[in-house]
Parts: sequence; structure tokens; C-alpha cells
Amino acid sequence: MSGSEPSPSVEPTSGSPASVEPGPLLRVVTGDPSPEELAALVAVVAAAGSGGAPDSPAPRSEWSARHRLVRGPHRHGPGAWRASAR
Repeated sequence: MSGSEPSPSVEPTSGSPASVEPGPLLRVVTGDPSPEELAALVAVVAAAGSGGAPDSPAPRSEWSARHRLVRGPHRHGPGAWRASAR
């Protein structure tokens, strides 16, 4: 850039960034939908984006319970091998 060209200045037009209008969320590219069709589309997109209620966790099986992994001490003495299976 040369010194003779003025540099463009960037100034907000209204003073606050909150007053800037966002663009449309949906835009019809082809076709001519009726107002009812547009309303149905907006309802579907809004419902899909809402997320809904969080799912409750599935009940855990007793086979995967942590307390089943903890074993007591091994007993020794006569018949201990039979008692270890109980």
C-alpha cells in the first residue's frame, strides 16, 4: 500500500454489536413452499435442535457389579478347596 491511498476505516454502524441483525437460519433455495410447509419445516428443525430431556442411565447388570470383583481371603486347611467354590 502506498501512503497516498486512504485506508478503509472499520466503524460500527449503530454503536452496539447486539443490534446487528443475524442472517436467516433457514433459506429456501429452490421451489415455492406454502406457509404451512415452512411452518412444518421450522417445527421439525426446532424440535430436532432442542435436545429433549436427558436419557436416564440404563440399569446395570449384577454381573458387572464392582462388589462381585472383590473376593475375601482364601481359607486354608482341610476342605478349603471346597469352600472356595461357594
